[in-house]
Amino acid sequence: MLKKILIANRGEIAIRIIRACQELGYEAVAVYSDADRMAPHVRMAHEAYRLGPPPAVDSYLRGDKIIDIARQCGADGIHPGYGFLAENADFAEAVEEAGLTWIGPPPDIIRLMGDKLAARQTMARAGVPLVPGTDQNQDLRDEELFAVAQTVGYPLLVKAAGGGGGKGIRLVRQPEELKDAIRVARREAEAAFGDGRVYLEKYIENARHVEIQLLGDLHGSIIHLGERECSIQRRHQKLVEESPSPAVDDTLREQMGRIAVTAAQAINYASAGTMEFILDQNKNFYFLEMNTRLQVEHPVTEMVTGIDIVKEMLRVASGRKLRYTQADVQQKGWAIECRILAEDPANDFMPSIGRIIGLTTPTGPGVRVDSGMYFGVEVTPYYDSMLGKLIVRGDSRGEAILRMRRALEEFRITGISTTVPLHLQLMNSARFQAGQFDVTFLERNFQFNQTPPGELAQVAAVAATIVAHRRNREAILLHQSQPSPWRLYGRREALDRRLR
Repeated sequence: MLKKILIANRGEIAIRIIRACQELGYEAVAVYSDADRMAPHVRMAHEAYRLGPPPAVDSYLRGDKIIDIARQCGADGIHPGYGFLAENADFAEAVEEAGLTWIGPPPDIIRLMGDKLAARQTMARAGVPLVPGTDQNQDLRDEELFAVAQTVGYPLLVKAAGGGGGKGIRLVRQPEELKDAIRVARREAEAAFGDGRVYLEKYIENARHVEIQLLGDLHGSIIHLGERECSIQRRHQKLVEESPSPAVDDTLREQMGRIAVTAAQAINYASAGTMEFILDQNKNFYFLEMNTRLQVEHPVTEMVTGIDIVKEMLRVASGRKLRYTQADVQQKGWAIECRILAEDPANDFMPSIGRIIGLTTPTGPGVRVDSGMYFGVEVTPYYDSMLGKLIVRGDSRGEAILRMRRALEEFRITGISTTVPLHLQLMNSARFQAGQFDVTFLERNFQFNQTPPGELAQVAAVAATIVAHRRNREAILLHQSQPSPWRLYGRREALDRRLR
């Protein structure tokens, strides 16, 4: 039985897990680097322990130190969140060998699905449709890949076999581009995952990225919680997610969910996980990869199903059965999530670092903010650029878009550049509102334009100055068109003294 959980992460996901622990009555233990010593997750936890200097390799990637801290503080289990060590099978094994509970899928499943070639073969045996590509579960030489490319056909993707997250991927449209693409992809894969293996996969034009959320327990029960639409991406990195998908009807949802559950059962999956698919224009779907962890975008599923995925992960790790059957899962309404990044969309999404000197977060009905931001925080180059997530829910997609637009207008972050203006412009896009987009939307059909013409910028600056001046005067004068009550009282007192 779990009683004390160490969260091996930082920022908004650490806070999210801490809140789930508090609601279940578990003690939460935080870890932090020197850059995060004043972070909200450190202050919210029951206990907090220093890991080391700011670089992740010296802090949040120090699995040995995290396990030592867990032992010393008496923690029962470790929740990795996402990123960092969340899909590191060696770390998961080390946690279990230390006598601690790993809050996630079994280490052997993480290892199996983390190898994209092995995962493709496993899914093929389970009857999951695959994009045509490399079939061998081995490291093919460049010459062998050239031969496979002739069979697969162009355009195609060169993809890293040892990891995901958009790293080690190259699009090849012509045969003469293949050699350089393989070389670059191998180099990126080696740097990111320590594994230079790559494989080929047919590139599906005008495709959508749709994923199925899974939940399984240690007693053999597995259910799906519907789909998420994740096609709004930049360089293979998701920016906006929603649930349900505007491209998926009830029949397709049932089919995708059934195949995802069958595949998960074939590998004895447990805990939260996500089966990702490519959906073509003819509604054919193909296995992309499986993420053996909690997803960044899990809140949109929670908002439409009412199921707390993080709390279910904790319950499953404690040995409990799932509280839900497939019949219990009902999607109600529509949810959208915007990832708020410390990046400048007007400057090719360059990272933006510095101090947040002004912060106003949106509130109101159907609005949720998962964030690790606070006034005065120093945004550093050491970690991922995501500051937080803005999630809204509406009874319909139209209402959710309107609510997101309102919430984005309320969101104020001063001191650094963020993607808030990009998201606001996206919500106003007619093509997005109509659901007419695919994974290439931001590259082909959308142009970010934040900078107004020079004259309009000057007019806006003058108007803002006038408004600020008037507000300051109103604040000082306190609307004193009537005499002050204190002044009237003083006059009466003076008059009374004279009459005496």
